[in-house]
Amino acid sequence: MVGKKWYSSEDSAANILGFVMIAAGLIVALTGADFAAFNFSAWRGISELSVQFSGTSLHSLARTFAVLAVLFTAGAWLKGDNTLRFFGGFVFLFVLSVIVRLISAEYEASRYLEWAFFALFIGLTVSNTIGVPDFVKPAVQTEYYIKTGLVVMGFSVLFSNIVNFGLYGLAIAWFVTPIVIIFMWYFGTRVLKLNNDPFVITIASATSVCGTSAAIATAAASDAKKSDLSLAVSISIIFTVIMMVLEPVIIRWLGLGELMGGALIGGTVDSTGAVTVAGTALGKLGQTTAVLVKSIQNILIGFIAFAVAVFFTSRRGNGKASASEIWTRLPKFILGFFAASLIASFVVQPVLGRPFVNSVNKLLDQYKNWAFVLAFTSIGLSTNFRELREQVSGGKPLILYVVGQLFNIVLTFAVVYVVLSGKYFPLPVIAQ
Repeated sequence: MVGKKWYSSEDSAANILGFVMIAAGLIVALTGADFAAFNFSAWRGISELSVQFSGTSLHSLARTFAVLAVLFTAGAWLKGDNTLRFFGGFVFLFVLSVIVRLISAEYEASRYLEWAFFALFIGLTVSNTIGVPDFVKPAVQTEYYIKTGLVVMGFSVLFSNIVNFGLYGLAIAWFVTPIVIIFMWYFGTRVLKLNNDPFVITIASATSVCGTSAAIATAAASDAKKSDLSLAVSISIIFTVIMMVLEPVIIRWLGLGELMGGALIGGTVDSTGAVTVAGTALGKLGQTTAVLVKSIQNILIGFIAFAVAVFFTSRRGNGKASASEIWTRLPKFILGFFAASLIASFVVQPVLGRPFVNSVNKLLDQYKNWAFVLAFTSIGLSTNFRELREQVSGGKPLILYVVGQLFNIVLTFAVVYVVLSGKYFPLPVIAQ
């Protein structure tokens, strides 16, 4: 019975599946086999779209479905779910996810919006029009897919990134982030008096760390509702697009240069993908600096989720939660995230080298992205517009984000100026 208890929890299933995927990625990279997940390339018009469905692509798509269906159905069995009902719903959910990936790969759409927006939009459209068919509901398990994806993501969070940018990156990414979270928490709960603590901490983490991924981890750690996560991500996505376009323009207008400008983008633009695009607009040095700062900041995801879990558990116990209670309520997938990161950073990379780790992550990233698409489509399927409208009522969530992001920009700029202007410290040499 003890054994059954151990592997039947959602977190345990996510950890098991995550490490199975990581192990498979290591084996594939070592053997040189072709086992990449299907990925739509950018397309324009019907002619380019038809190329996406050539024989080779269809084979890759079928393989991707088979891998994900087998893994997540096996996890459903571990959790004690009805595997046949889960599989039936998963087929429908995967088809929706293919549509999401297809639309988000359209050239113009991919320039301004990430797949997360389309996943939410399509899921919300289905749930608020025809409704979610009963046979699909067993597979609509947002946290299950999210947690598995985050464990896999842990393998890409390398502590060696700190070495690349040293104390400069730590000052920008690790000094500012907790201050912004604390500020937004105080502003949201005390000034705006929002009566939804999980939502406040979720959007605070999304704003200060890296948008979607941080929101996912923090929402799980704070027991946020799916609608809380959906709203936080929706707000983050909208403003990420705005900042991705405008911030490089403002940086060039102010004459900050690529080094300072890239660091500012890396510390303030929520999404890693958007950071890369915005940094590229400044130049090669701007892109490299932006990605380095964001990568160092991403390492905080696990630490923040752990701290949030401890904080919320203690609050439930009126500040007197015991260590055993904290352990019981702590999201165990966070431990999987940490373990994957430590293995990649201190075992695989020293033994097999950074290029090998990069090749493994190139493979794992696509499967991780599929897991996240499944998760965000599930969020949309389980959310209705009325809930979102009620949450935005009065505009307080938007005020929280805007004020928090402005504070984040000002504080990040101040730190960037101190450490990278060359007036107080020698400038770092960054390989491009």
